[in-house]
Parts: sequence; C-alpha cells; structure tokens
Amino acid sequence: MTSVGSSLAGSLLVASPTLDDPNFTRSVILMLDHDGDGALGVILNRPSEISACDALPGWAQVASEPAVVHMGGPVTPQVVVCLGRARSGVTPSGWTSLAGRIGAVDLDRSPDDLAGSLDGLRFFAGYAGWGAGQLETELRLGGWIVVPAEPDDAFTSSPETLWSRVLRRQGGELAMLHTMPIDPTQN
Repeated sequence: MTSVGSSLAGSLLVASPTLDDPNFTRSVILMLDHDGDGALGVILNRPSEISACDALPGWAQVASEPAVVHMGGPVTPQVVVCLGRARSGVTPSGWTSLAGRIGAVDLDRSPDDLAGSLDGLRFFAGYAGWGAGQLETELRLGGWIVVPAEPDDAFTSSPETLWSRVLRRQGGELAMLHTMPIDPTQN
C-alpha cells in the first residue's frame, strides 16, 4: 500500500465495499495525477453503451475491446480522456506518459500517428477529481483501498469484473472483500 502522504499517480484506488457514494460504488480508479493541489483519475470499470465507432469514428478501429466509451467519472462527462499503453521500448507520437507505459493520447492527432506504437487504447467520458486534501480525507476514512496497478487493468476486456479481480489478487484479508455482497444486509 502507498502511504497517504505520497503521490498515488499510477496506483489504483479500489472503492471500499462500504463506500456509499453511488458515483463510485465498486469502482476501480487509475490515478493519473496526485499532488498538493488535488488528484484526478479515471474509473476503469464502467463501460457505457456508447460505441467508440459512434463517438470517435476515426479512432474506433484502434480501441481495445470492449470498444465503447467508458464512464471515467462524474467530473466533466462531456470531455473524453483517452489512454493508450505504449509498446515496450516505444514513445509514441501524440502520447504523454502518465504512469509507466500508460499515457494520455492526443485525440486531435491522426490515429495513423500511433500505428504500431500502442498495444491498448481506451476512451473515458469524464474523470474523477478531488480538491486539495479531499482524497487524503477519504483515504483516512477508509473509503478507498490503494493497490498497485497492473499494465492490463486499464485495458481489460472484462471491465465489469475488475473490482473483484483486483481485490482477489491482493491476497489475505483484502482478497476476502471481493466476495462481499453489494448490500451486506442481503447476506
């Protein structure tokens, strides 16, 4: 686990089973930026019904499956955040590193500029954001579990099962949380 005082960029925030904010129930967030001014990330496990072909026709052919726009978070949902995973040893044109091989893709460029340089591409409508100190407070209150991200997390073909899989791979007590029902009173 990462300490609360250090940057969480590149880590995953996994919603605690007790987090009761409907925007984040059972969400897995890839943290893209975190400093004294606040934090931002994208929810990885909220695929929408909007196909990438309909939303971003020029980019759809390079989108990772499922090739849909994912709901990245409640902040500015009309803005599309595009993440790409660079092939090992490559720095793609129109790509800005955020966390290792994962970076932001400039959608104003041509998809041809990235041909052969990415092995994953995903679109997110909006993002999750926190003001200065807000995320740290939520962490102290137990709303989030911080775990390391794996390269495939942002580009999984089964985003709907990501929350459970991320917890399960942690082992120990965290792994047991993946079996907790959404409504514990129904247990």
